[in-house]
Amino acid sequence: MLGSRYLLIDRPLERLVIFPEEGKMGEKYVLEGHKVIKEDDLMTWARRFRKAERRVAKDRIGDVEVSTVFLGLDHSFGSGPPLLFETMVFGGPLDEEMDRYTTWDEAEAGHKAMVKRVQESGEI
Repeated sequence: MLGSRYLLIDRPLERLVIFPEEGKMGEKYVLEGHKVIKEDDLMTWARRFRKAERRVAKDRIGDVEVSTVFLGLDHSFGSGPPLLFETMVFGGPLDEEMDRYTTWDEAEAGHKAMVKRVQESGEI
């Protein structure tokens, strides 16, 4: 059962539970276009995050998918600049390979680099 300490966002094929008081992952961000904006108010962040288009890029190379998305929460855990975007590989020899980035531009470049790595991995 969910208590008042955290927020549940439930959408088809997606469930996100946020524990705002725990760790450094409580830093919340939203996108305005491709610009990252820090959002301190949890409810405002939740409304904007739910409606936002968060996909940076998605490519399929054979049976392998490479996806890059905006996470909305800082995944640096207090070590360095906020990590707000993530590229992940699904399938193939690089399955579950992941990189994280601070900006949209870094995420786009990282996505392209990961696609190239998948193509060069040989087993597509």
